[in-house]
Amino acid sequence: MARFMVERTFADGLDIPVSADGAAAVLGVVDRNAEVGVTWVHSYVSPDKTKTFCVYDGPDEEAVRRAAERNQLPIDSVTRVTVLDPYFYQ
Repeated sequence: MARFMVERTFADGLDIPVSADGAAAVLGVVDRNAEVGVTWVHSYVSPDKTKTFCVYDGPDEEAVRRAAERNQLPIDSVTRVTVLDPYFYQ
C-alpha cells in the first residue's frame, strides 16, 4: 500500500462539529474511502482551518482522487510520500 499526502484548501474554513453529527460525518468519509481501497490515516489542520494536509494509504493516486470525489472534498495536490524517521539513524 502506498502513502499519500493530500493538500486541501477550504476557503470558508473546515467546520466539523465536535458532536454526534461530526462523528457521523467523518465516519461517512471513512466508509466511502474504504469503498475504493483508501484509508484516511490522519490530517493536520492550519490554525485558521482553511488548509488541511491529510495522510492516506491507498493503492494509487487515482484511488485517492476517487475517494475525494466521492466525499466532495477539494484537492490542491496529491503527493506520494515515504516516512523519514530521524531515529532510524541512531
